[in-house]
Amino acid sequence: MSLGLGGYGISQISNHLFAKTVAYQKLVLVNSLTGHTDWVSSLAISPDGQTLVSGSGDRSIKIWNLQTSGLKTTLSLHTDAVSSLAISPDGKTLVSGSKDGTIKIWNLENGSLKNTLTGHKDAVNSVAINPDGETLVSGSADKTIKIWNLQTGKLKNTLTGHTKSVWRVAFSPDGKTLVSGSYDNTIKIWNLQPPSLKATFTGHTDLIYSLAISPDGQTLVSGSADKTIKIWNLQTGELKNTFNWHKYGVTSVAISPDGETLVSGSFDNTIKIWNLQTGELKNTLAGHTDLVYAVAISADGQTLVSGSKDNTIKMWRVP
Repeated sequence: MSLGLGGYGISQISNHLFAKTVAYQKLVLVNSLTGHTDWVSSLAISPDGQTLVSGSGDRSIKIWNLQTSGLKTTLSLHTDAVSSLAISPDGKTLVSGSKDGTIKIWNLENGSLKNTLTGHKDAVNSVAINPDGETLVSGSADKTIKIWNLQTGKLKNTLTGHTKSVWRVAFSPDGKTLVSGSYDNTIKIWNLQPPSLKATFTGHTDLIYSLAISPDGQTLVSGSADKTIKIWNLQTGELKNTFNWHKYGVTSVAISPDGETLVSGSFDNTIKIWNLQTGELKNTLAGHTDLVYAVAISADGQTLVSGSKDNTIKMWRVP
């Protein structure tokens, strides 16, 4: 867990985590960022917490100063909606996946385009960067997952097994496991060395929109069009809990850096805050006027950002 707890004793750590969990109940809306002219589909926050990146149905990527909310630049080279974003662990590289079927690799510091990867035969729905900073993975409507060398752009492998569009991919914190969610209602767990299918989790009754893995690598969270969030033991496949307070499909999930809090966005226009361990619903944030497509939490756990079909990005902070 990357909490920066330093010399805290055990009781102090418990109190610190409890304080952060309680604080999420009091998240307040501090800003609403406008500029996109279509739905905000994806969000990513740099590891240092200084930069927010947003992707949109308007085909653009916007780079914001997360602290001042100022717009730094706009990247406009995709020819269709930007569906997914990922930032490298060193904060220098941005990767974008688009419905135009391409993956673009950018220098996040100056906004220059470094590479364009082609190979998918349909929309690129999701991109993720391995914690080692060397490997990029993409999931596509062509039903495949592709593994790339992030530095060279070389295609290393293609994983097949899903029977419908792959909507989301995510890496475990140790970088050894890849997780994918699909329109075929399943979640697949893959080993990376060598690439092979390890397990398939079933339980959702509709497509998988979103995935998140806890900082300790033990818990997988999935959000689905079936209106539920499911909590799994990533190692054993055991279904530990199901949260079902959203009225419509769950489009996005994110876990706080301390592993205690889960945030979810939904087609019901709301963001919900959960205790990940107990399943208790702690708060519901209402502010967007249309469905919430994306949520992201800063590395220090103090800022939550959400993107919506109302074309806005909202910033929520722990008081």
